[in-house]
Amino acid sequence: MALRHIIRFMLNDRIISLSAVAATDMLLDHLRLDQHLRGTKEGCAEGDCGACTVLVGRVGAEVLIYEPVNACIRPLATVDGCHVVTVEHLRGTDGGLHPVQRAMVDHHGSQCGFCTPGIVMALYALWMEQPHPSEQQIERALQGNLCRCTGYAPIIRAGLAMGDHGSTDPLMAERDHVARQLRGWQDGARVDLSNEGSRAILPASVDDLADVLTEHPDARIVAGATDVGLWVTKFLRDLPVAVFISHLDALREITETETALQFGALVSYEGARAPLLAHFPHMARYWDRIAGWQVRAMGTLGGNIANGSPIGDVAPPFIALGARLVLRHGTTRREMALEDFFLDYGKQDRAPGEFVETIRLSKPAPGSLHAAYKLSKRRDEDISAVAAGFSITAQGGAITAARLAFGGMAATPKRAAHAEAALIGQPLTLDSLQAAATALRDDFTPLSDMRASAEYRMRAAQNLLIRFWHETQGTPATLEDAL
Repeated sequence: MALRHIIRFMLNDRIISLSAVAATDMLLDHLRLDQHLRGTKEGCAEGDCGACTVLVGRVGAEVLIYEPVNACIRPLATVDGCHVVTVEHLRGTDGGLHPVQRAMVDHHGSQCGFCTPGIVMALYALWMEQPHPSEQQIERALQGNLCRCTGYAPIIRAGLAMGDHGSTDPLMAERDHVARQLRGWQDGARVDLSNEGSRAILPASVDDLADVLTEHPDARIVAGATDVGLWVTKFLRDLPVAVFISHLDALREITETETALQFGALVSYEGARAPLLAHFPHMARYWDRIAGWQVRAMGTLGGNIANGSPIGDVAPPFIALGARLVLRHGTTRREMALEDFFLDYGKQDRAPGEFVETIRLSKPAPGSLHAAYKLSKRRDEDISAVAAGFSITAQGGAITAARLAFGGMAATPKRAAHAEAALIGQPLTLDSLQAAATALRDDFTPLSDMRASAEYRMRAAQNLLIRFWHETQGTPATLEDAL
């Protein structure tokens, strides 16, 4: 096995090589403190405000893919073999302002200016894909960017106008050259770095990942780092040994059969969106409320599941859909239902050295009805107070199967066994859903915290079942129907 003790990446138009890199080193600190590129700002240091947004380009199967990411929680080690683009690199074809920058100036999209570089970079990522986006596309692209001054209206106007100033730039002309450079660095080596007692390992392949975890069973596996990044920036936790896996494209594969969709553990929220919604359109509103674009580009399905949070967004709707996991330890694999993976708060059925490899979803059965709901204090880019996924199958007017899963209601994501039992064999009516809603009190004893009170959580969860009936039957809801 070839071994390398440096990371290499392109930073704008320069090649950077680093050997002293700790697992806890973040890209933002390197940009600001070491490279003096201070257009990238630190606002929240938790991937929430978007002021630190940069683009990271990685070589995909055929093309160079640029994604907006939060540099504040992006580990420096993970940009090995990538192209990092900061706001300083933007320019128009004439060397002046980039079309996105010109539109922001023309439409007065900046006031205090602190958040502006991050907003420009998010719009730049959108402009690369769609120079003339719709207002809905702009709002979705800017979910991960907070601005306290403008009220967003002038920024949206700038987004609508940015294509009028051009649809190409020097980076697009350099794209083939950059891709050749990055491909030339793909040497199939394991990367092993350390600094000040913190070690970062980047396995050469999925098989090598299995070997690394056999050698270091207590190492922290880091996928998108959207949670682990906060351990470092907010809780100042040490990472003695971290195994970074975001570069393992074999874990990004999505396969489809006649009966199922299978996602590699490293498929991001953004990468999963199109195939998921093609078969489960009920997930559209829910999926677009997961974090902001930057976190959706970094965060992974496997990471969200393996993290085991009771308020993770993936588990409730996936449990309702009957998702199954494949876990791997060395060359041994085992499969389980997703709901069986969660044992207790902070405890999952995953042995030391074992990792989530794939997630499988069966396609919808005939006669099945589905819904996914997320309740939070803020509509966009917020953590769930209650999340829910429902799947009910009815034949001949009677309910034959029911899967009701909730997050935020217990120490783990969990099915509502009593409520499900109350539905089986009953007619698909409002009365049946109301009876199941009442049975939820036998399934859960939620806690009160900063996001919601226990009573709110219970009442909201009950009324989501009522909402489900009205939405799937196309009938108007009334206050009298609520519990």
